[in-house]
Amino acid sequence: MKEKVVYWLTGSQTLYGDDVLAHVAQHSKEMADYVNEKMPVTVKYLTTCKSSEEIIAAVKQVNADENCVGIITWCHTFSPAKMWIKGLHMLQKPMCHFATQYNEKLPYDTIDMDFMNENQAAHGDREFGYIVSRLRMDNKVIVGYYKDEAALKELAAWCKVAAGYAFSKTVKVCRFSDNMRNVAVTEGDKVEAHIGFGWEVDYYPVGDLVEYVEKVTEKEVDALMAEYAKKYTMGTDRVDVVREQAKYEIAIDKFCKDKGGYIGIVDHFGALKGLNQLPGLAIQDLQSKGYGFGAEGDWKIAALGAVMQYMAGQKGTGLMEDYTYDLKDGLCLGAHMLEVSPQFAATKPEIQVHPLGIGGKSDPARLVFEGISAPEAVAVSMIDMGDRMRLIVQKIELIKYPKKMPNLPVGGLMWKYTASSAELVAAWRYAGGAPHTVVSSQLSVQDMVDLGNMWGIEVVVIDEHTEINQFKKDLMYSDVIWKNK
Repeated sequence: MKEKVVYWLTGSQTLYGDDVLAHVAQHSKEMADYVNEKMPVTVKYLTTCKSSEEIIAAVKQVNADENCVGIITWCHTFSPAKMWIKGLHMLQKPMCHFATQYNEKLPYDTIDMDFMNENQAAHGDREFGYIVSRLRMDNKVIVGYYKDEAALKELAAWCKVAAGYAFSKTVKVCRFSDNMRNVAVTEGDKVEAHIGFGWEVDYYPVGDLVEYVEKVTEKEVDALMAEYAKKYTMGTDRVDVVREQAKYEIAIDKFCKDKGGYIGIVDHFGALKGLNQLPGLAIQDLQSKGYGFGAEGDWKIAALGAVMQYMAGQKGTGLMEDYTYDLKDGLCLGAHMLEVSPQFAATKPEIQVHPLGIGGKSDPARLVFEGISAPEAVAVSMIDMGDRMRLIVQKIELIKYPKKMPNLPVGGLMWKYTASSAELVAAWRYAGGAPHTVVSSQLSVQDMVDLGNMWGIEVVVIDEHTEINQFKKDLMYSDVIWKNK
């Protein structure tokens, strides 16, 4: 992610003279260089904008740079905001307005009008904020001294999301199946997703994949089996079954690369003609390497999973499905038939082979493990409301299994809710949240809100502040707002 660039643009004007502008440029570069050391991306001071023409030129440069994922704006002095209008209209990258200062404290003993003229961030940032508001731009505003840890943490999170937003435009999902028959929630408008998110979602018959499986060599399988041996415990003597999954993984990876760089995968246990097993271990290991996966035809989760994995640095993020509740203790058990990512494993996963009572195929190999703990995590669902996409973000706490479950051979997670489980489960239903989610222990609610804002879609948050009656009203208000957008 450090290869990605966020440019720092400072606002000023020619009124202050060359000496002040030299200080402004010097201060801006010093600040950008300091901030850069704390960011997951590269932050570069670009220029001090003093006129409409300079702003337009800077924005053109930003838009044309493929590695640029966003800009940071800051007004060191007073920057008349009308000169920003044309440039901001042209801007195609996310913008963070960093309301900061070069000086943390006022030099009370020496402050004079020269200092005041040169250090007018409070004045300039308000002028800039007005025009951004007037243009109805949904940008990010971060407030704080540029060396302050809290402000830098918030800015780093925004940079990570901006990089994820840029990555989203490159996501391609390969579907080896359609949606499960009669299932509503996995449906969605693929054309709208391509327009709004940049996601390309394409279908290939599973027979095309079978041709790749048949061409996998024993040498290739041996190499991947050696990789499995380093990462996982072999908990079965049915090695032939595991080797079959290795074939699937090699074939899927090759297929996705050969066909144009797919990073999301969709399959369906009802569409496996030509395969002996439902891909389990294969999909799990591919997720550990950055692939997004959607079960039963859920391409939205495959694409969202790929984006969130990129943002999370391929840690603690992947497909999840809320299966069943412990109503007494307010807990939820999340799992899936086979395909839960080993990124969620609290200990070394074990390869096991067990029957699967669905799909009518041979017993598949899969990774079995208990999930990680995390005091703050998110479960994220994306649904198509017909006239818009809705991103539902729920704050959860991942916990250890209260008791062992020796007869449940899956990878899974256990979580509890941040407030009344009954209210928060009800809120998920009112919002239309799907059973398939992407869970992440590395991303925050605010990360996902910022991403949804960059996409320009509706975002619904469910957390400890959710009150069910107000939540229902907010959904109704949102419906009116988004239908009139």
